[in-house]
Amino acid sequence: MANTPSAKKAARKIERRTAINKARRTRVRTHLRKVEEAIASGDQSAANDALKTAQPELMRAVTKGVFHRNLAARKISRLNARIKALSA
Repeated sequence: MANTPSAKKAARKIERRTAINKARRTRVRTHLRKVEEAIASGDQSAANDALKTAQPELMRAVTKGVFHRNLAARKISRLNARIKALSA
């Protein structure tokens, strides 16, 4: 356990940050799950709409340091490819 006042404060800050990051990660996963469900149902327009709402959420998580930018780009790219494949 932290002994010095600065270490105690750091522990409090980390705890707050962790809660915020956890909420962000959960929100992103929820949006991604909605896109996955729309793709699974085969509804291309619903999948496009879901991706349009998920994309800014994912990129916001990147700017806040929750996800790496390459991970976000890869996920968006792969989801986009799967949505395009629905029309074929």
